[in-house]
Amino acid sequence: MSVDQKAKTDLQGMNSLRRTTLGLFGLLSLSSLMACGFRLRGMVDLPYKVVAITGNPSPPMRADLQRAILTGTDAKVAINPKDADLVLEITNDISGREILAYNSNGQVSAYRLNIRVGFRAFDIVGTEVVPEAEIYITRDMDFSVSTVLATDVQQQQFLASMRSDLAVQILRRISASARTPQARGF
Repeated sequence: MSVDQKAKTDLQGMNSLRRTTLGLFGLLSLSSLMACGFRLRGMVDLPYKVVAITGNPSPPMRADLQRAILTGTDAKVAINPKDADLVLEITNDISGREILAYNSNGQVSAYRLNIRVGFRAFDIVGTEVVPEAEIYITRDMDFSVSTVLATDVQQQQFLASMRSDLAVQILRRISASARTPQARGF
């Protein structure tokens, strides 16, 4: 065996050892993340297989709830509440904005966007999983008169992000309520 062949064999052995070591470190870090309870944002453990959305949600809120259920849980969305294990009733869905600040010229310089969603959830036998509840979210947004169109686009992006966050929060509230034992009254 020549010196070049021996050096090449040693280099291949080193590369193989390096790959194995890096692979073990990657596997170790992944297993430690799983052991500590790390989950991707938006993932929710719902003990229900089919969820129906009823009530009066706005079309964007309904779409965000459906998307959160389909992508963040193992559940499906039913059109007919009779086909569902859980009925999520949206009692109100109100969004708005209020003036937060004015600049030195008396023009609006900031808005506060808010969305309030009232809901309740019950299973197929009518037992309340989540009694009437409400979730409220706000975001502050700077405003400039010179960039009105860009600000409108930014406002729509903020509202879409807020609705998506609310949908996941609603599912987490349902998951937490479904897993806790219900207190019984006498």
